[in-house]
Amino acid sequence: MIEERARSDAEAMIAEAKKALWVMVGLLAVLWLIQLVNAPSGYDLSREFGIEARNPASLPEILSSPFLHYGWDHIEGNSGPLFVFGFLAAYRGVKKWLGVSLLIIVASGLGVWFISPANSVTVGASGLVFGYFGYIIVRGLFDRHLIDIVIGLVMALCFAYQFTSLLPSQEGVSWQGHLFGFAGGIVGGWLFRDRRPKAVAAPDPATALLPKDFS
Repeated sequence: MIEERARSDAEAMIAEAKKALWVMVGLLAVLWLIQLVNAPSGYDLSREFGIEARNPASLPEILSSPFLHYGWDHIEGNSGPLFVFGFLAAYRGVKKWLGVSLLIIVASGLGVWFISPANSVTVGASGLVFGYFGYIIVRGLFDRHLIDIVIGLVMALCFAYQFTSLLPSQEGVSWQGHLFGFAGGIVGGWLFRDRRPKAVAAPDPATALLPKDFS
């Protein structure tokens, strides 16, 4: 019985991982298709649908800006980490990943909108990248899954240099989106954690057989 359950759980995880793989392939395909349309126009889409700091009319662009970029180097630099971190964030459940992704996009976008330089227009998927990075690091701790704790530790050690991008370091790079996306990923790890039902204590045999007092 235990072996059958373990086999069933493993098969379900593999099926979800395959789904996550194709979801990330599809996401990257969408980003590159948009780039192919955006680049010949001189990135008019990026200027029109990017986040303009503290402009109330630009708040809806929080949802569109992660899908736009300002150059081939920009999208190339984001694609690899987005695929790796996105897959690791999604392999345990695509539905949960969708919720985490939306939270990261909103958190990163609001951070950009509030504290980016005036009149700046920000686009790019790096907020999502750093959000998934933060989510992967803490997910195992909140879910209490050993394999995810190991994955989070390995990712934190292998990509420790990424932490420098959470602070102002290079002109033209949206550290605001990185920082708030990373924070959104950590919050997502808590909000979307696995909630296991509390175990019900078994009755004590020594007291369960005692006669009831009807006095």
